[in-house]
Amino acid sequence: MSNIDNQNTVGNTSSFAKGLFIGGLIGAAAALLFAPKPGRDLRSDLSDKITVVADKTKDVASVVSNKATDLAKTVSTKTEDVAKTVSGSKDIILSSVARASADVADEAVKADQEIMDAAAQAAKETQKQLNTTS
Repeated sequence: MSNIDNQNTVGNTSSFAKGLFIGGLIGAAAALLFAPKPGRDLRSDLSDKITVVADKTKDVASVVSNKATDLAKTVSTKTEDVAKTVSGSKDIILSSVARASADVADEAVKADQEIMDAAAQAAKETQKQLNTTS
């Protein structure tokens, strides 16, 4: 999950928590305002409901915070694992390339020697043929 996806997830959760809080307040206020109660009882009930909603909102915010922290730790751990894997693979690839280069160099030296031997042999044969025809 990319950093932008993490931010969107946390942002969406935060927006949801805000919407839940505001919706709860509006719903509680509407329910209390339309209930046939005297003002003092209404204010007391409204205060109690607001306290309950505030407590629930704090609980949700705490859960969201804990989940975001856990997610950040998980992303950090996974990133470290990927970095170690890439580093290890890099070392293996470099050693393979070094071995391949050494093998190619050895083959080039062998091919050069074979060409030199073949050229020397061809020169001897040519010299023999020139000596025989003269």
